[in-house]
Amino acid sequence: MALVVENNTPGRSLRASLPRSPQMASLVILLVALAGFAVADANFLSPLNITNMMAFLPELGIIALGMTLLLTAGEFDLSVGAVFALAPVLVMLLVQQGVMDIGPALLVGLLLCVAIGWVNGVIVTKIGISSFLVTLSMLLILRGVALYITQGFPLKSWDQPGPWVTLLAGSFQAGAFKLYTSLWWFIGLTGLCIYLLNYAKLGNWISAIGSNRNAALARGVPADAVKIWLFILTSVLAGLAGMISAFRISAASPVAGTGYELEVIAMVVVGGTALTGGRGTIFGTVVGVLMLRAIRNGIVLIGVPGLAYNIFLGGIILVMLILHALLQKNGGRRR
Repeated sequence: MALVVENNTPGRSLRASLPRSPQMASLVILLVALAGFAVADANFLSPLNITNMMAFLPELGIIALGMTLLLTAGEFDLSVGAVFALAPVLVMLLVQQGVMDIGPALLVGLLLCVAIGWVNGVIVTKIGISSFLVTLSMLLILRGVALYITQGFPLKSWDQPGPWVTLLAGSFQAGAFKLYTSLWWFIGLTGLCIYLLNYAKLGNWISAIGSNRNAALARGVPADAVKIWLFILTSVLAGLAGMISAFRISAASPVAGTGYELEVIAMVVVGGTALTGGRGTIFGTVVGVLMLRAIRNGIVLIGVPGLAYNIFLGGIILVMLILHALLQKNGGRRR
């Protein structure tokens, strides 16, 4: 009697699914875009241009990591751009008014982010209002507060040498490239989020909540608590990114981060995370961040007006959403 054994090992299953995965489609588009811009303009891959791209990329990337986890749970946060601006503005006001030193002021700024995220999470989960409406309202409130307390003028950021500048906005040479410590923040937080989403119990909870909240509750998943903590994490990462940016450019502006909320969501969705929840990928988010920042830089470099970026952004999002839907439909048929 012959014994037939079906080899459904995780490795083979992973290799079979990778070519049809949304993040791999995004990676292919990223590589095509990089190659196209490199051919169109030799300066695209120059050390100076790569340095310019990598100076700003980690800041948006840090926000995108938190948004990925939140979107996987079926929620999103439109207030991250305003948090990006308000947190460093508060820090600099506290320092400039002589209320406290830079270290405690940074802690107060992060605690403000915790409070904002907690308020968002509690209103969404306990009162049952859509996260779109709650965070849109929070966006307007926070942006208004930042403009009011600064009278609409940017503040000079902390630029004195010291450990805080080194920690948040220090720079180093890597061959011909000048890089910032924000890159290490982005890499470290990416590794942490990969662990949380793919290997920790929390990741299973997040995906379960985004897929079917009632089923997750029936299995004992603390859905409300998880969502509240994800709102807090997203807000804290947005505030951290804002502080890094303010230290890097030596200015804290009340209008900083305008439009970041939509750009970050675009990066996450383009990377393969489902806008409706239940499926998230940190690797795809990193690819999405690289793709959109490279496109923004590349179209300007080859002579396309920067104002046309939104056309490219909208087109890419639409194409990727269609592609992801087709991949998911084909994957479902094959199963």
